[in-house]
Amino acid sequence: MTDLELLLIVQEHDLALDRLRHRRAHLPARVTLADAEAALAALAPGLTEVRARRDEVARDAKRLDDEVAAVRDRAAEADRTLYSGSVTAVKELQALQAEVEHLQVRQRELEDRELELMEAQEALDAEVATVEAAGAIEAERAEAARRELAEAEAGLDAEIDTETAARAAATVGIPETLLATYERIRAMSNGVGVARLVGDTCQGCRLSIPATELDAIRRGVSGEARCDNCGAILVP
Repeated sequence: MTDLELLLIVQEHDLALDRLRHRRAHLPARVTLADAEAALAALAPGLTEVRARRDEVARDAKRLDDEVAAVRDRAAEADRTLYSGSVTAVKELQALQAEVEHLQVRQRELEDRELELMEAQEALDAEVATVEAAGAIEAERAEAARRELAEAEAGLDAEIDTETAARAAATVGIPETLLATYERIRAMSNGVGVARLVGDTCQGCRLSIPATELDAIRRGVSGEARCDNCGAILVP
């Protein structure tokens, strides 16, 4: 088998490697993972914002609850004093009664406001739960895609290793200068460095070779035959 025939075998291995690497780079699971991660990233700011609002409302509700408890205690203390018999002056009793009534009104106002905040917190809790559920779905989708991607990559990596070893074996005996020329051409011409010449057509670019050039190639007077369209080394 000639050096050029061996080079064609190397070309087949290289094209196979190109296909395998392209498949690896464009695995469906890779797209799914990117989509899921993008969805998670899009959800994150909204989740942070609604949690912050929920936490602020919760703090306000806790503050009001503490204030309600304090007002209730003050009203209860004033009420006990009012009916304890320790105060007998009419004006003092009237003042205590007014204080009790004022504190009870204040307590109701605070409790109404606290109830509003609790309702707002419930609504925000539900909103947080909705966003978290959406995030959990995307996180699960991302994790499933990672597992699928890892499995697919491992399979393709094994194929790439096998093809790489076969390619290395195929280069044995090919002159280094010819191999270097082939690799240089392949790098510049969409992966094709050597091509079979069938009739007057280069199988690398599927274009015809001019008659004069074709005649020189067939008579072996043009040295290393090259396609003047794609630059590939031609193998008659």
